[in-house]
This record gives sequence, structure tokens and C-alpha cells, in this order.
Amino acid sequence: MLDQTRANQILDAVHGVTALTATTAPTKCRFMTANGSATANGTELATSAGYTSGTGAPTITFAAAATGSSATSGVVSVTNMPATTVVGIEVWDSNGTPKRQELGTLSASKTTNLGDTLSFATGAITSALT
Repeated sequence: MLDQTRANQILDAVHGVTALTATTAPTKCRFMTANGSATANGTELATSAGYTSGTGAPTITFAAAATGSSATSGVVSVTNMPATTVVGIEVWDSNGTPKRQELGTLSASKTTNLGDTLSFATGAITSALT
């Protein structure tokens, strides 16, 4: 799901109202312990063990879109996770004042013990407009 602000920017660009500013900084995959909504951020996992919250979260990259969706082009992974349950992710830019771009609920929550690795394979995280 798109963040409401980002969705409005995309619609305005598609309809010729304003130009869309592309995200040029690396995007970050933030792990959520409680999901947010299109207008409210979720609760991000706090910095602990091997996870760094905010702009220190792992980088996430996407392949070129095809048929209205795009999938991650690389593995998203954090070693030495804290003991936690991750229920969703948010994709944020990391340029200047970070802005949330997208959010999503995991199809199944991921529970980690202290020291575990949490990893999402290439293509496991998708983004769609359809």
C-alpha cells in the first residue's frame, strides 16, 4: 500500500498537476511490530541487537516494474536480530528528512529469537499499483 502522501503525489503526476520527484537516496526497509495505515506510521522495531531503526535500517531495492508490480531485486536481511515479532514493513527514503513511501503487512508474522537472522529472499517483497 502506498503512503497517502506518496499516492497523492503519483496521482498528481499522472494527471499532469505536478511533476513527481523521484526518490534518489537509498530506500530503507523498516521492520514494524505494529502496522500503521496509509496516513499513520506503524511502530518500528527499536534499535536493538543487530537492527538499527530509522535511516540505519536495511537498504531495499526493487527491480523495474512489470504488469503493475515490482519485486525486490536483492535479499533484505538483518543478522543478530533481537527477540521480537515483525508483522509488517515500511519502505522509507533516507534523503534529508526521511519520508515513508509504502507500507505492507507480512503474509505471516516473523518471530525471531535473539541472534537470529531475519531474511527476505530476492523477489519476496513486492510492490503493486494494481
